Amino acid sequence: DLSTGIIYRRRIATCQNVIPEILRKVSVLKVPNIYLEEESWLNLQERNMAMKTRCLTWTQYASLSEESVFRESLENPDWTDFIQKGRISVTGAGFLNCVLEAFAQSFLKKGVKK
Repeated sequence: DLSTGIIYRRRIATCQNVIPEILRKVSVLKVPNIYLEEESWLNLQERNMAMKTRCLTWTQYASLSEESVFRESLENPDWTDFIQKGRISVTGAGFLNCVLEAFAQSFLKKGVKK
């Protein structure tokens, strides 16, 4: 956007399905790829970037989203403050709801630590 200087991007990512084989016995989980939509807003003037990601696969059964902000630290302009929020909700999978939510939460926590 020439008036604001903000660079907007919207992308679709293809990720390998990392759900354990034992859970893939359920036919709906037996897909080779998971698709994510990522939107980002980069503001070079204010030196920050906001991102939103959501899962496009299994939307009738689960909702997975994440929001991140990268901005210049107030303590030191050479540092970056990183703020991240995520939400996971599984419905329509019966007794597997809580198992799938626990797996997704564990997987995402490992990713955050990286």
